[in-house]
Amino acid sequence: MYDKITVIAFDADDTLWINEPYFQETEQKFCALLEDYLPRHTTSQELFKVEMENLPLYGYGIKGFMLCMIETVHRVSEGKASLELIQAVIDLGKEMLQKPIELLDGVEEVLAALKGKYRLVLATKGDLLDQERKLKRSGLEEYFHHIEIMSDKKEAGYRKLLKHLDCAPENFMMLGNSLKADILPVLEVGAHAAHIPYHVEWEHEKYEHSIDHPKFLQLNTISDILQHIKA
Repeated sequence: MYDKITVIAFDADDTLWINEPYFQETEQKFCALLEDYLPRHTTSQELFKVEMENLPLYGYGIKGFMLCMIETVHRVSEGKASLELIQAVIDLGKEMLQKPIELLDGVEEVLAALKGKYRLVLATKGDLLDQERKLKRSGLEEYFHHIEIMSDKKEAGYRKLLKHLDCAPENFMMLGNSLKADILPVLEVGAHAAHIPYHVEWEHEKYEHSIDHPKFLQLNTISDILQHIKA
Protein backbone atom coordinates (compact mmCIF):
# COMPACT_ATOMS: atom_id res chain seq x y z
CA MET A 1 0.00 0.00 0.00
CA TYR A 2 2.88 2.35 0.76
CA ASP A 3 5.07 1.40 -2.20
CA LYS A 4 4.26 4.62 -4.08
CA ILE A 5 5.36 6.97 -1.30
CA THR A 6 8.32 9.13 -2.28
CA VAL A 7 7.93 12.08 0.09
CA ILE A 8 7.56 11.82 3.88
CA ALA A 9 6.74 14.94 5.86
CA PHE A 10 7.14 15.33 9.60
CA ASP A 11 5.46 17.69 11.99
CA ALA A 12 7.95 19.28 14.41
CA ASP A 13 6.46 20.24 17.79
CA ASP A 14 5.64 17.17 19.91
CA THR A 15 6.47 14.91 16.98
CA LEU A 16 10.22 15.51 16.71
CA TRP A 17 10.82 17.46 19.91
CA ILE A 18 9.09 18.50 23.14
CA ASN A 19 6.87 21.58 22.91
CA GLU A 20 3.43 21.54 24.57
CA PRO A 21 4.73 20.65 28.07
CA TYR A 22 6.63 23.96 28.01
CA PHE A 23 3.42 25.85 27.26
CA GLN A 24 1.58 24.08 30.06
CA GLU A 25 4.43 24.66 32.50
CA THR A 26 4.44 28.37 31.63
CA GLU A 27 0.67 28.58 31.94
CA GLN A 28 0.87 27.19 35.45
CA LYS A 29 3.45 29.82 36.41
CA PHE A 30 1.30 32.50 34.77
CA CYS A 31 -1.82 31.46 36.68
CA ALA A 32 0.18 31.52 39.92
CA LEU A 33 1.15 35.14 39.21
CA LEU A 34 -2.54 36.09 39.06
CA GLU A 35 -3.73 34.27 42.17
CA ASP A 36 -4.48 37.59 43.87
CA TYR A 37 -7.14 38.19 41.21
CA LEU A 38 -8.60 34.78 40.33
CA PRO A 39 -8.22 31.07 41.16
CA ARG A 40 -5.73 29.34 38.88
CA HIS A 41 -8.27 27.24 36.95
CA THR A 42 -10.37 30.36 36.22
CA THR A 43 -7.33 32.26 34.98
CA SER A 44 -6.48 29.30 32.75
CA GLN A 45 -9.98 29.42 31.26
CA GLU A 46 -9.68 33.16 30.65
CA LEU A 47 -6.31 32.71 28.96
CA PHE A 48 -7.68 30.03 26.63
CA LYS A 49 -10.61 32.29 25.73
CA VAL A 50 -8.21 35.11 24.83
CA GLU A 51 -6.05 32.71 22.80
CA MET A 52 -9.03 31.57 20.74
CA GLU A 53 -10.16 35.15 20.11
CA ASN A 54 -6.69 36.15 18.92
CA LEU A 55 -5.74 33.05 16.96
CA PRO A 56 -6.85 34.56 13.62
CA LEU A 57 -4.69 37.63 14.37
CA TYR A 58 -1.57 36.14 15.93
CA GLY A 59 -1.50 32.60 14.62
CA TYR A 60 0.41 29.94 16.52
CA GLY A 61 3.56 30.28 18.58
CA ILE A 62 5.17 31.65 21.70
CA LYS A 63 5.00 35.33 20.75
CA GLY A 64 1.25 35.19 20.25
CA PHE A 65 0.98 33.30 23.54
CA MET A 66 2.91 36.11 25.28
CA LEU A 67 0.54 38.73 23.91
CA CYS A 68 -2.44 36.67 25.05
CA MET A 69 -1.01 36.37 28.55
CA ILE A 70 -0.54 40.16 28.72
CA GLU A 71 -4.10 40.76 27.51
CA THR A 72 -5.40 38.26 30.06
CA VAL A 73 -3.56 40.15 32.82
CA HIS A 74 -5.26 43.35 31.70
CA ARG A 75 -8.70 41.70 31.65
CA VAL A 76 -8.37 39.82 34.91
CA SER A 77 -6.97 42.80 36.79
CA GLU A 78 -9.41 45.22 35.12
CA GLY A 79 -6.46 47.28 33.98
CA LYS A 80 -4.94 47.61 37.45
CA ALA A 81 -1.99 45.23 37.09
CA SER A 82 1.44 46.68 37.81
CA LEU A 83 4.16 47.08 35.20
CA GLU A 84 6.19 44.65 37.30
CA LEU A 85 3.54 41.98 36.74
CA ILE A 86 3.55 42.67 33.00
CA GLN A 87 7.35 42.35 32.99
CA ALA A 88 7.09 39.04 34.85
CA VAL A 89 4.79 37.75 32.10
CA ILE A 90 7.19 38.92 29.38
CA ASP A 91 10.01 37.14 31.22
CA LEU A 92 7.97 33.91 31.18
CA GLY A 93 7.69 34.18 27.41
CA LYS A 94 11.38 34.89 26.94
CA GLU A 95 12.17 31.89 29.12
CA MET A 96 10.10 29.74 26.75
CA LEU A 97 11.95 31.08 23.74
CA GLN A 98 15.25 29.98 25.27
CA LYS A 99 14.20 26.46 26.24
CA PRO A 100 16.55 23.69 25.11
CA ILE A 101 15.45 21.43 22.28
CA GLU A 102 14.75 17.92 23.57
CA LEU A 103 14.34 15.35 20.82
CA LEU A 104 11.76 12.63 21.35
CA ASP A 105 12.81 8.98 21.46
CA GLY A 106 13.65 7.40 18.13
CA VAL A 107 13.48 10.58 16.06
CA GLU A 108 17.04 10.79 14.82
CA GLU A 109 17.25 7.04 14.20
CA VAL A 110 14.12 7.16 12.01
CA LEU A 111 15.31 10.18 10.04
CA ALA A 112 18.70 8.54 9.48
CA ALA A 113 17.03 5.32 8.29
CA LEU A 114 14.80 7.17 5.80
CA LYS A 115 17.24 9.77 4.48
CA GLY A 116 18.33 9.04 0.93
CA LYS A 117 15.41 6.69 0.34
CA TYR A 118 12.68 9.37 0.47
CA ARG A 119 12.51 13.11 0.18
CA LEU A 120 12.07 14.18 3.80
CA VAL A 121 10.15 17.34 4.57
CA LEU A 122 9.62 19.29 7.78
CA ALA A 123 6.06 20.65 7.72
CA THR A 124 5.23 22.62 10.84
CA LYS A 125 3.17 25.62 11.87
CA GLY A 126 3.99 28.55 14.11
CA ASP A 127 6.23 31.58 14.28
CA LEU A 128 8.83 31.57 11.49
CA LEU A 129 11.78 32.83 13.54
CA ASP A 130 11.09 30.55 16.49
CA GLN A 131 10.60 27.43 14.37
CA GLU A 132 13.77 28.15 12.40
CA ARG A 133 15.65 28.60 15.68
CA LYS A 134 14.34 25.31 17.07
CA LEU A 135 15.22 23.41 13.90
CA LYS A 136 18.75 24.79 13.90
CA ARG A 137 19.26 23.93 17.57
CA SER A 138 17.77 20.46 17.12
CA GLY A 139 20.61 19.32 14.88
CA LEU A 140 18.10 17.74 12.48
CA GLU A 141 18.26 20.26 9.64
CA GLU A 142 20.58 18.12 7.53
CA TYR A 143 17.96 15.39 7.18
CA PHE A 144 15.38 17.51 5.35
CA HIS A 145 15.05 18.15 1.65
CA HIS A 146 12.56 20.96 2.26
CA ILE A 147 11.36 23.06 5.22
CA GLU A 148 7.77 24.34 5.23
CA ILE A 149 6.70 26.61 8.09
CA MET A 150 2.97 27.18 7.71
CA SER A 151 0.75 29.79 9.34
CA ASP A 152 -1.86 27.06 9.74
CA LYS A 153 -2.27 23.47 8.67
CA LYS A 154 -5.34 23.19 6.51
CA GLU A 155 -6.16 21.65 3.14
CA ALA A 156 -5.06 24.71 1.19
CA GLY A 157 -1.67 24.71 2.88
CA TYR A 158 -1.06 21.06 2.12
CA ARG A 159 -2.18 21.48 -1.50
CA LYS A 160 0.29 24.33 -1.83
CA LEU A 161 3.04 22.18 -0.32
CA LEU A 162 2.31 19.29 -2.69
CA LYS A 163 2.38 21.65 -5.65
CA HIS A 164 5.67 23.14 -4.53
CA LEU A 165 7.18 19.67 -4.15
CA ASP A 166 5.64 18.55 -7.47
CA CYS A 167 4.30 15.57 -5.58
CA ALA A 168 1.05 13.70 -6.23
CA PRO A 169 -1.06 13.03 -3.10
CA GLU A 170 -0.64 9.26 -3.40
CA ASN A 171 3.14 9.73 -3.18
CA PHE A 172 3.00 11.79 0.02
CA MET A 173 2.81 10.77 3.68
CA MET A 174 2.51 13.09 6.69
CA LEU A 175 3.52 12.06 10.21
CA GLY A 176 2.38 14.07 13.22
CA ASN A 177 0.81 14.13 16.66
CA SER A 178 -2.21 16.33 15.90
CA LEU A 179 -5.24 14.66 14.34
CA LYS A 180 -6.73 18.08 13.51
CA ALA A 181 -3.61 19.57 11.94
CA ASP A 182 -1.47 16.69 10.69
CA ILE A 183 -3.97 14.01 9.78
CA LEU A 184 -7.47 15.15 8.74
CA PRO A 185 -6.49 17.84 6.19
CA VAL A 186 -3.87 15.51 4.67
CA LEU A 187 -6.44 12.77 4.19
CA GLU A 188 -8.78 15.34 2.64
CA VAL A 189 -6.25 16.12 -0.10
CA GLY A 190 -5.89 12.41 -0.87
CA ALA A 191 -2.51 11.77 0.74
CA HIS A 192 -1.39 9.32 3.44
CA ALA A 193 -1.24 10.32 7.10
CA ALA A 194 0.23 8.57 10.14
CA HIS A 195 -0.70 9.64 13.66
CA ILE A 196 1.88 9.50 16.46
CA PRO A 197 0.12 10.36 19.73
CA TYR A 198 1.82 12.55 22.33
CA HIS A 199 0.84 12.38 25.99
CA VAL A 200 0.29 16.14 26.32
CA GLU A 201 -2.09 17.96 23.99
CA TRP A 202 -3.29 21.55 23.75
CA GLU A 203 -7.04 21.87 24.28
CA HIS A 204 -7.48 23.48 20.86
CA GLU A 205 -5.87 20.50 19.10
CA LYS A 206 -8.03 17.82 20.70
CA TYR A 207 -10.14 15.67 18.38
CA GLU A 208 -12.41 13.16 20.07
CA HIS A 209 -13.63 11.15 17.07
CA SER A 210 -12.14 7.98 15.62
CA ILE A 211 -10.78 7.98 12.08
CA ASP A 212 -11.62 5.24 9.61
CA HIS A 213 -9.81 5.91 6.35
CA PRO A 214 -7.83 3.64 3.99
CA LYS A 215 -4.87 6.05 3.98
CA PHE A 216 -4.78 6.56 7.75
CA LEU A 217 -2.17 4.80 9.85
CA GLN A 218 -2.17 4.76 13.66
CA LEU A 219 1.26 4.39 15.25
CA ASN A 220 2.38 4.19 18.87
CA THR A 221 5.80 5.74 18.38
CA ILE A 222 7.67 7.37 15.52
CA SER A 223 9.86 4.25 15.23
CA ASP A 224 6.80 2.19 14.26
CA ILE A 225 6.76 3.79 10.80
CA LEU A 226 9.76 1.62 9.88
CA GLN A 227 7.49 -1.44 10.13
CA HIS A 228 5.21 -0.08 7.41
CA ILE A 229 7.48 1.50 4.82
CA LYS A 230 10.76 0.42 3.27
CA ALA A 231 13.83 1.89 4.95
